[in-house]
Order: sequence, then structure tokens, then C-alpha cells
Amino acid sequence: MAFKEYASFDGLGLGELVRKREVSAVELLEEAIARVEKHNGLLNAVVYKAYEQARDAAKRLTPDVGPFTGVPFLLKDILGDCEGMPTRYGSRYVPPIPMPIDAELVARYKRAGLIPFGKTNVPEAGLTPFTESQLYGPARNPWNPDYTPGGSSGGSAAAVAAGIVPLAHGNDGGGSMRIPAACCALVGLKPTRGRNSLAPMLGDALGGLVAEHVLTRTVRDSAAALDCTEGYVAGDPYVAPKKARPYLEEVTTPPPRLRIAFSTQRPTGGNVHPDCVAATHAAAKICADLGHRVEEFSLSVEYSEVAAAFLTVFAAGCAFTIDSVGRLIGIQPSQELFESMTWNLYELGRQISASQYLSAVASLQRASRMFASIFETYDLLLTPTIGTPPLKIGEVSTTDPAANLADERITNFVHITPIYNITGQPAISLPLYWNAQNLPIGVTFGARFGREDTLFQLAGELERAQPWSTRKPPVWD
Repeated sequence: MAFKEYASFDGLGLGELVRKREVSAVELLEEAIARVEKHNGLLNAVVYKAYEQARDAAKRLTPDVGPFTGVPFLLKDILGDCEGMPTRYGSRYVPPIPMPIDAELVARYKRAGLIPFGKTNVPEAGLTPFTESQLYGPARNPWNPDYTPGGSSGGSAAAVAAGIVPLAHGNDGGGSMRIPAACCALVGLKPTRGRNSLAPMLGDALGGLVAEHVLTRTVRDSAAALDCTEGYVAGDPYVAPKKARPYLEEVTTPPPRLRIAFSTQRPTGGNVHPDCVAATHAAAKICADLGHRVEEFSLSVEYSEVAAAFLTVFAAGCAFTIDSVGRLIGIQPSQELFESMTWNLYELGRQISASQYLSAVASLQRASRMFASIFETYDLLLTPTIGTPPLKIGEVSTTDPAANLADERITNFVHITPIYNITGQPAISLPLYWNAQNLPIGVTFGARFGREDTLFQLAGELERAQPWSTRKPPVWD
């Protein structure tokens, strides 16, 4: 039986329908599969289909498992390890070997009632803020398929924005959830370091830069998902501060009068693209109209030193990942198996000494103290999420022999998203603005370490003040 209203519900809404027996998990799954088959030829969001595995899970689902009982779900092809599905990191180098166990995060998704039925498109090794690997081809933006949905969680963002699923897994090592959220008009939260565990295979990724969560269309889905997955696992290297109450409750809790700083500056000097400036000023006005104290602020992070240190840690992490995979599969890494962007970063990473790596870590820690001091005066910092509108497909080549992450087109687009990965603070991108080309331009609110509650309170208030869920992309449902 077709469930035509499928895409009009968020994840919590679909889960409630299943728990009330108004629709079955099998019916929801078939609706999601139908939407993949309808849109994926254009969007290229889903790169691995586990339909039969998911159908078996839907048939065996115990009623009232959790808040997302029976809700179809997609996992990112990076770190989203699910028993029976491969994780290939978007790379020809990594063979399609089914994973033997679930990552702890995936196990918690399943305990919340979510039913994984596929993997989403990523750039090779998750390096770029656009999703265009040689293995999978480009993922495309439902708002305009000529443009990127962002990266590295681009496939997940495209699937959620197009109404294929209400939420999907992502991770963020330098903006990889917030950038796709900004490009696709979604809610993209990077949680506090240590909030979600990387057990059992990892303690941290990229020295603590990487955080995992979901991309959603509603604030409450993001909050409820974090309620289901957050929490320490024995042996984790970091512990996030304990939450005061369920994050889902924060979404409907009016925030106190907040002191919000905002900036449209590039850390390297000058302003970002006019569309991104306009998006930030529009968000600042909404906050002021809601009664918050909003003040323009001048960022003073020594970003050239920070960028160099970040690249050092990122390159070392790339080398570690590739060498680790090589030991597991018994294949020596070689240039012809990788895109130039990846190989160039890998070679850089292998040349970094232990002393250079620790020096870079120390630089990032110094920058963290300087940046975090902003939040001793302000509750939140508002900035553009991206420094330019979404890039066109093919605008930056990953196969050019000289391809590198320091490309100005990449750094201008990424803007300051990596700073929150460096500090470990939570930050959320919200869809409050569209430009004249009808492309979403997200804005980011960053908070003190451990204060996702403040972000969810304000995000819920902004969603009520300026609802975005009624605005649909051309590729939808």
C-alpha cells in the first residue's frame, strides 16, 4: 500500500505512525526505496543498496523499539560501519568487503528503531567539501543538480533534502555535516567532541577533529537522534559534559535572552561572498527581533598558522587511514589507485615527522584557547556556514596532478567551519536564507563546549519564527 504522505513527516513523525500501527515499517521502507529509484539516477546520493537486508530487518522489527521505530535510514560511506554492508570511503583502493560488525553508533541507531537500507555518496577519503569521487561520480544538489550538495556528507544531505529519508548519518572533520546542511537547506549539528562515540574501532579520528551525527530537515529530529546516540563508551579518550535533560525537551524550551556575536569576516581578511553576508545579516535580524542581544564582532584568530597546523593533522590522518586500510587488505597503496587530491595529501602526510605533528597539535590547542575565549563574553557566535554559494559540479578537480586542499576555491568555500572541529565545540548550521538563484545559504551558530542545549533552544525558536520545512527543492519526494 502506498503511503503518499511519507515525505511530509519528519523522522519522529514517521516513528509515531509506526508505533500507533497506522503504517508499518515495511511500508515506510518501500516508500523510501521507491524514492531512491526515482531520484538516484539524477542525484547519485545512494551508492550501495541493502534493500533485502533492510526488508528482513523491517519484518523482524519489534514494535515500540524507540522514537524512530521503523524509520528508513541511510549511512554515510565513511565510518558508518554496518554489519553486512561495505564501507569504502569513496575510494577505488578499498574493496567492497562487508563489515563483520556494527559500529557502536550504528548499533545505537538500530536500537532507536532506525532501519539502515543503504550507503550514501562521499568524496574519496572524505577530503573535500564537495562530493565527486572517481569511484561513485558526483552527488548532486536537489535545489539545482548543476551544483554540489556539499561534502563530505553530500550524499546523505541530498537524500534528506529530496525527501528520500527524513534523516541520514553524517560525520564532520572540517565542516562535513554543516557544509552539506548549508548547501541543501538542512539542519546540520556538529556535536561536542566526545558526545558520540567512535567505538569499537577508534578512540578518535584525526586527533579528535571528527564528530558524528545526522543531517535532518527538522530541529527536533536532530535533537532526538542525539538523545539516542550520545554517551560515553568505556575506553573513549574524551567525555563530553553531561546534558541537563533530553535534548528533545530543549527544542521546545524558549531560550533566555542570549548575547550573540556575529561576524561576516574571512579569518584571512575581508568579507565573504555577498550572498553569505546577506544570509548572516538576515539571521542576526531575526535573532534581534526575537529579543536577543546581537552585536557585530571582529574575529581575530591567527588563521594562517591555524590552517597550516590543521592541514598537517589532516594529512597525517589521511596517511594513517590509507596505511591502515593497506595493512588490512594486503595491498600496497599506489598512485594509480587514488585521485590526485588524495594521493598528494597522503604523500604529504607520510613526510610529517612526529615532532611536526605534535607541534601542529600544540598550535591547534593554542588556537582553541583563543577562540574559546570569545564564549566567555558571548553565548553564541553567528557566522556564514559557507563563504561562497554552493560550488558548481566540476568546479574544482580532484584529478588534476596539482590538486590540493589549500586551493583557494576550497578554502573560501569552507570558510571557518574547521575551527569548531579544532576546539571541539558544538556548532549548528540552519537554513534561514536562499539567494536569488534559489540556492540555500546556511548560517552557523557556535556555542560553548558541551552546550548543545543552547543551540537546540535557539534553533527551535528560529524554526518556529521562520519555518523552513514548507520550502521544497525542485527535486522532491
